[in-house]
Amino acid sequence: MKCDTSQKVLRLVRKGGVLRPRDLDAHGIARVYLSRLCRVGLLERVGRGLYRISGAPYAGRESYANACKRIPRGVICLLSALYYHELTTQVPSEVWMAIPRKAWLPRLQSPPLHIVRFSEATLRAGLEIHSVGGAEVRVFNLPKTVADCFKYRNKIGLDVALEALRDCWRRRLCTMDELWEYAGTCRVQNVMRPYLEALVS
Repeated sequence: MKCDTSQKVLRLVRKGGVLRPRDLDAHGIARVYLSRLCRVGLLERVGRGLYRISGAPYAGRESYANACKRIPRGVICLLSALYYHELTTQVPSEVWMAIPRKAWLPRLQSPPLHIVRFSEATLRAGLEIHSVGGAEVRVFNLPKTVADCFKYRNKIGLDVALEALRDCWRRRLCTMDELWEYAGTCRVQNVMRPYLEALVS
């Protein structure tokens, strides 16, 4: 096994957090290097066609990149989106991901997923695309995430939604117009109205 090629593969994995065999094609590297590096313990296979540095801890954002690679239409949402936007310091034990209502239910061994089904309209609204270590991560923006928290308050708790709203407003991370817009998109304007009024009173 060529040392310089192996090091190049390892650099690519470190840069992206996770690597797919086809990611090597653009660099002219044979895919067999992945299995070789696994055999010597430098890489580990964390899912079908996904590799990472052996023993590397799953940071929240690395696991988001992994999930987005495996689920092309999935979007990071709710508790995971709050963590992504640094509105909470607690890393969720699962990656919360929104998928279309009629999409097949994905099954991944790693990372663990908490799937929530969204309509096509709410799946497109507030969508942002970021790069995490060179990998694409799709995540809802902050005001959309706050509105989603109210919509799915029975899943995550009203206290979580209220804390997200208060922190978002106190830190001036979004405007009242943005919050009201996405409250309309998520059909929770009546639910959010008293809390929004309390913020500006």
